[in-house]
Amino acid sequence: MSNHHQDSDLLVETECGSIRGIVADGVRTWRGIPFAAAPAGALRFNAPQPPNAWQGVRDASEFGPIPMQKRGYEAIGGAGKTTPISEDCLTVNVSAPLQPSGNLRPVVVWIYGGGFSVGGTRAPLYRGDGLVKSGDVIYVSFNYRVGVFGFSDFSAWSTPESPIQSNPGLRDQVTALGWIKRNISAFGGDPDRVTIVGQSAGAMSVVTLMCIPSGAGLFHRAIAMSPNAGSAFGPERHRAWAAEIVKLLGLDPDDKAAVSHALKQVSAETLCEASSRFFYDVAPDAIAGMLPTSPVVDGDFLPFSPIDAFRLGKAHPVPLVIGTMSREGAILDKVLTVIATRPNRLEDMFKRAGWAVRERIASIYHGYPSKRAAIDVGGDFTFWHPSVLIAEGHARVAPCWAYRFDYATPLTRLIFGAATHGLDLPMLFGTTGEGDLGKLDLFRKRASREMSGRFQSDLLGFVRGARPSWPTYDLDRRMTRIFDHADREEADPRRDRRLAWGEFVVT
Repeated sequence: MSNHHQDSDLLVETECGSIRGIVADGVRTWRGIPFAAAPAGALRFNAPQPPNAWQGVRDASEFGPIPMQKRGYEAIGGAGKTTPISEDCLTVNVSAPLQPSGNLRPVVVWIYGGGFSVGGTRAPLYRGDGLVKSGDVIYVSFNYRVGVFGFSDFSAWSTPESPIQSNPGLRDQVTALGWIKRNISAFGGDPDRVTIVGQSAGAMSVVTLMCIPSGAGLFHRAIAMSPNAGSAFGPERHRAWAAEIVKLLGLDPDDKAAVSHALKQVSAETLCEASSRFFYDVAPDAIAGMLPTSPVVDGDFLPFSPIDAFRLGKAHPVPLVIGTMSREGAILDKVLTVIATRPNRLEDMFKRAGWAVRERIASIYHGYPSKRAAIDVGGDFTFWHPSVLIAEGHARVAPCWAYRFDYATPLTRLIFGAATHGLDLPMLFGTTGEGDLGKLDLFRKRASREMSGRFQSDLLGFVRGARPSWPTYDLDRRMTRIFDHADREEADPRRDRRLAWGEFVVT
């Protein structure tokens, strides 16, 4: 391929203007493309607005800043000490195989996790070049607002002079998917074969997008890896949490006009600082079992919680792969301690549910309320049990496949006891043995590469339109793929836990 031909393959015309990408890590890639205007000033806490067009050719060689957030969580995809962060963060990144194709390729859209409070697309783990090369796909990632800017609900303080909407972060996601639908063919992607994929809060985003009416038709398949699918709450709870942040800003929640004005005028850094005190220092104990950075079931943009929408058969009927890790809570108890993996938090949660519920669930987890058992209860409550409820509902209306990821190296078992939250990410992206998580593959790099190959092959096959290599989930057999050193299928795994949890959710 000549240099001239290479340059022409990197020049793409989008709806707002021309961009020029680069070749990096063996793929063509375009970074930092605006899909919306900066949601700052008057646009803060509102739905994203169209970006301005540009003249000439825009350089697309660098990632844009990631959303405003508390620093210190770089290891899980968030911001380190020097990571660029900004309210002007709504950008999309696209990667494609080196060789253009005469046929449009399937599209993988990655949605990052981070508890809806941290995260962004700059993390090396999320580059996606391995998926592009292994799957011959177009890979897309985008930033969406997190924390106080994206998942706190200040709409109770909306005024005609200073309007505020619910769910800004989810609205970013829908807007990004709309941009992809309109523009991805220019990069060689098929707008009619889009699969959304996410992990943790990104997986919760996936199942929530399946319940948002305006998301219909923007994607055609979905993969949810460890969704915290019960973390969506009504306006009353969200208003109470937002009021606590308002107080931390030194404002009176009853002075609507003053609060509405201040929310648009106060610096982003001040908002981050005040809200982080609530999110990380106050909420985990004060509202155990609930996540204040979470979707708002506002009855309009998001009419039902995901659990209810799937139970009622109201989710978009696209094929879904959903799964969790064997021991979800172990790593979060060490890294991001915002979920209920500690006995005191679980006991507070169970007090609200009632003694009978507590006894039924606790009896299944040997040793509860020991620390180890509490981690298992909290992990199952947050990730596994809601995922079962989602699979149950979706299996009635569309093809659904369930999995559990059990593969763990000796070092993983030593530190965490079993495969835990997030350790499927290197398996998906083909980065085993690399970075901080790669240290867990010590003396098992070949086995981990082989596991990654099998996991990636199944999910990329699904992206390309194939059925996964195990039976669909149904309410009779509940067949579930167990990814391990030797993969297998199990009918209704951990049945005793499923029956103990029943329909339990925190609302």
